[in-house]
Amino acid sequence: MATKKKTIPQELGINDQTPREIVEELDKFIVGQDEAKKSVAIALRNRWRSHKLPDEMRDDVIPKNILMIGSTGVGKTEIARRLAKLVKAPFIKVEATKFTEVGYVGRDVESIIRDLAQTAVRMVRKQRTEEVKEKAAANAIERLLDVLVPEPKRSQNPLGKLFGNAEPDNQIEEEDTSKKPGREFVRKRLKAGKLEDQVIELEVADRGKPMVGMFSGSSLEGMGDNLQDMVSSLIPKRMRKRKVTVANARKILEQEEAEKLIDMEEVSETAVELAERSGIVFLDEIDKVAVKGSSSGPDVSREGVQRDILPIVEGSTVMTKYGPVKTDHILFIAAGAFHTAKPSDLIPELQGRFPIRVELKSLLKADFEKILTEPQNALLKQYKALLQTEGLALEFEASAIERIADLAEHVNEQSEDIGARRLHTLLEKLLEQISFEAPDMVKDGKTEITIDAAYVDERLKDIAKNRDLSQFIL
Repeated sequence: MATKKKTIPQELGINDQTPREIVEELDKFIVGQDEAKKSVAIALRNRWRSHKLPDEMRDDVIPKNILMIGSTGVGKTEIARRLAKLVKAPFIKVEATKFTEVGYVGRDVESIIRDLAQTAVRMVRKQRTEEVKEKAAANAIERLLDVLVPEPKRSQNPLGKLFGNAEPDNQIEEEDTSKKPGREFVRKRLKAGKLEDQVIELEVADRGKPMVGMFSGSSLEGMGDNLQDMVSSLIPKRMRKRKVTVANARKILEQEEAEKLIDMEEVSETAVELAERSGIVFLDEIDKVAVKGSSSGPDVSREGVQRDILPIVEGSTVMTKYGPVKTDHILFIAAGAFHTAKPSDLIPELQGRFPIRVELKSLLKADFEKILTEPQNALLKQYKALLQTEGLALEFEASAIERIADLAEHVNEQSEDIGARRLHTLLEKLLEQISFEAPDMVKDGKTEITIDAAYVDERLKDIAKNRDLSQFIL
């Protein structure tokens, strides 16, 4: 019997953009850090190249994992997150500090791959749902009509029995209810949206409460997932009646019909292949499990985490609820500040699995000015949009933007360097009074306000000057 070939949807996992185009796309959201952007763009392009290779060579070409080194707030996480959105690949961000080696309380490192597989299933399922959307909507309409125009109960014909010409029930030709006049009338009203607010009684499956946290921690997590699936398959679905509007009923029924049309076994197989070939794992805070000097005391657990992570990064098979997942071709991007530890403090085997090292630079005044104004989701654009909802138009003069950037650089130098996150604290303090009084300003007829350098100095100058105070407030 021929097996059906698994095919990854064209929209998922593969990106045919050139490295230059990838960098240009990242530039829309991230300021500076050109070296890091170039490294991830090459890694992404190499993945596309490997898909073009013959099958016998493709398995031997493994992705080159990346280690990003830089202080907090310089864009490490954002680069990885935007990269995953760009390629539409299964992506998961985890903190290395969450995990402990077997025998200690904490999460098992294999849960990283289980979560990645879950993400891949969610992506493929969404894709398949879009493919059957029209058919599911048509089926949902028919089920809605069954509720709104119920079929009348069949009555026996006493005259037929009297004269002996009655037919058995099973020989009576079924009448096509889908073409009844009343049903067609209601169908037209449904399509016109005239029944959306009507409340109906709908029978839906009672999903019950999930067993969240029952098997949290250590290697029992996988067993907990399998046990939960087994129990749910043994217990029949209970149905309960809900009173909902037609609009909500349509959504519920469309979802149920889509689930019927989707082959979940095929989704699972495709998702496993997608995770294996295109998955991206971002390991944050990797420096926190690096052991500096002797590995005694509490540090023994940290080294154990590294040794548990090693086989996953090297290439192994992890059992998940959707099937075994091979990690050989998953791209791992590790990141850490490495303030107290150095990359060389990681165990040698793990160091060797991250051949590409990228150092992200600290942000300067010019970078802060660009971060405030240039990206699509720039901070000043966000604050303007928020206050616009109150009817207050907020404007920033060029001198004010320059002053905010100057203060961010100054405070980062004087106290802890937290990169672009410093701008969040500065702007919150700067606009605190305006945000509080915005509704009253609009009531009094004031619909525009302009922030200049003098206002910035008035609100932030004392805090920036007083180093001790800035440590607590900023």
